[in-house]
Amino acid sequence: MRRPLLLGLALVCTLGACGSRLNPLNWFDPAETANMATPAAASPVMQDERPLMAQILSLDIEPTRGGAIVRAVGLPPTQGYWNAELVARPVTDGVAGFDFRAVPPEKGAAGPTQQSREVTVGTFITAYQLTTIRQVTVFAAGNSLTSRR
Repeated sequence: MRRPLLLGLALVCTLGACGSRLNPLNWFDPAETANMATPAAASPVMQDERPLMAQILSLDIEPTRGGAIVRAVGLPPTQGYWNAELVARPVTDGVAGFDFRAVPPEKGAAGPTQQSREVTVGTFITAYQLTTIRQVTVFAAGNSLTSRR
């Protein structure tokens, strides 16, 4: 019992004196920890390159157990729009804003009917976030729709 304990203690002391990466005290560099603690020095905010949807047809907010689901239906000018998303804006004065964005197709064809071009997206708002939100607005290039409590 004594021998393994003494060997282990000697190994820890030997590794502690080393400047290698095997030393547990050298695993985390203090400079890296300081940079991680400041989020402003992290990375610049990326701009969303997707254009706004041409028009919003409907906006529904469906309550759920943990918050609410915001669902919007948009109408692009042609078929083939993809990767659609409601991109959140910062909440200001109790108003939660979302930009309806989607990637246009390389070659879009006008659909035979409006229903064939419609794009539906949704996002989730937690119950905690809803305590400060009294209005939800979804923005498109041509119009915006608002729902109030």
